[in-house]
Amino acid sequence: MFRTYKEEYQHWLDSPALSEEEWAELDAIREDEKEIESRFFAPLEFGTAGLRGTMKLGLHHMNIHVIRHATQAFANVIAAEGEEAKRKGIVIAHDCRINGELFSKEAACVMAANGIRVRIFDALRPTPELSFAVIHYGTAAGLNVTASHNPKEYNGYKVYWSDGAQLPPQKAEAIAQQMEAIDIFTGFKTCDFDKAVADGMIEIIGAETDELFLEKVMEQAIDKEVVKEVADDFRIVYTPFHGCGHKLVPEALRRLGIKHLYPVPEQMVIDGSFPTVVSPNPENPEGFYLAVDLAKKVDSDLIIGTDPDSDRIGTMVRTGEDEYTTITGNQMGVLLLDYIIRARRATGTMPENPGALSSIVSTGMVKTVCEANGVHFEDTFTGFKFMAERVAVWEAAKSYKYIFAFEESYGYMMGDFVRDKDAVTASMMVAEMAAYYHKQGMTLMDAMYALYEKYGWFKEKTLNLVMPGLDGLQKMKELMAELRANPPKEIGGQEVIRTRDYADGSIYVAELGKVGTTPFFGSNVLYFELADGSSFIVRPSGTEPKIKIYLLVRGEDEAQCLERVAKYEAFAETLKR
Repeated sequence: MFRTYKEEYQHWLDSPALSEEEWAELDAIREDEKEIESRFFAPLEFGTAGLRGTMKLGLHHMNIHVIRHATQAFANVIAAEGEEAKRKGIVIAHDCRINGELFSKEAACVMAANGIRVRIFDALRPTPELSFAVIHYGTAAGLNVTASHNPKEYNGYKVYWSDGAQLPPQKAEAIAQQMEAIDIFTGFKTCDFDKAVADGMIEIIGAETDELFLEKVMEQAIDKEVVKEVADDFRIVYTPFHGCGHKLVPEALRRLGIKHLYPVPEQMVIDGSFPTVVSPNPENPEGFYLAVDLAKKVDSDLIIGTDPDSDRIGTMVRTGEDEYTTITGNQMGVLLLDYIIRARRATGTMPENPGALSSIVSTGMVKTVCEANGVHFEDTFTGFKFMAERVAVWEAAKSYKYIFAFEESYGYMMGDFVRDKDAVTASMMVAEMAAYYHKQGMTLMDAMYALYEKYGWFKEKTLNLVMPGLDGLQKMKELMAELRANPPKEIGGQEVIRTRDYADGSIYVAELGKVGTTPFFGSNVLYFELADGSSFIVRPSGTEPKIKIYLLVRGEDEAQCLERVAKYEAFAETLKR
């Protein structure tokens, strides 16, 4: 039933489900109309990535009541698949976030009370291990309580289906519909955690699953010999940013043969308040300051950082005696793809009909690399669930064997044992690749510039038009509507030669109107193709209040690429509201 935000606020105040402390928290905002509205104007939207929000009491935030509500809806969707799905059950994990263990156990209790068998990790685990566990144990679903790289105030609810990938859209929609039908306080079932463990409805898993996962990770190594050859003088600094990579990433690197590994002591401490960084995002170079200090002390060649749930990886490499620079997500994707092709061919492990995948907002250089090396390439919407779907199509048709998938936001996937981005495996593969170039006296940045000389010059930049507050969503909708109603004829002095609207799949050419359709559609993305071969892409974020703009630029050399990026960035600034 629909309630106004004031009615919803009163519904919470009147509920006996609230503790005295919770009731006092809500009563304290009774005179603050804006705060009441911000907490109760709407529920968090349940999408294919689940839920994500700041941890406060209220309908629009992450708290124990929202967790129970969402889990009951998820349980209903699993139960609708039949008794076999309930028996197969669900794997539940959490990362280092505040309330992570609490929320994961509450979810386990709701699932168990609904007759759904639960396997829950004994402590925090990387997101890719959760994906692996769903596949390995053959469960019907998976759940990880994580907010990925968001600041400490956030938590989230990341959901998976039986293929080990994040939920397909139809399942996410089914859960959202169930949430609308269930009262947040009276519509769920729960049970005692310890009793459910004793009764066999909840099973605690841990080290045995870690070992199985690590075995699969190490199978992805292509050339351990090259690591052995440089191991005596090759050094890596590693930081997990207080999160889940603290255990398995160092172990994978040691098993690879890395002798000189230097974890950042301050950031090996598990802490969901992330005391040493403003934001635990490996995309942000400023978060690596402690790692850079350590790298200078130990004379390290490479720095690796993984985000709190260890599904994304950021890297820095030495460019001077005391200087380190960031390898971007796009650059690392190209480096890894080129290395995997080269190494698999050299070792005779390249499958027949190899294929690679990336998202539509990732660098166009990956397609060029694939074409030059006879590797099939396809792109998808942002999100590894879409790449996993495409891999499944290839497998069913027995057409292509994927060797690598990535997206620009520092996520990489390889191997058949996970169906999501995986920073544990990526860390191991980056280390192997860096050792290969180290043997030749090259850093990864040296290697990147060699690839530009070989394949052509590309540059990328992602811009964020932040639109916070209650009116932020409306501003985002208005901007997208305006760009559709009055698409720009030129951007940064370059003619827009073609526009792709991925909402309905329409392809437009100025003066001609609609001329075709895209191979896939259903996402709120506008893709403007420019006369110089560059692309200007606009997409609302699915997890944060901002419009993301992707600049994908081509040029004759680096200087021309940088000049074009600057022009398109200036145009993007004019879209701010």
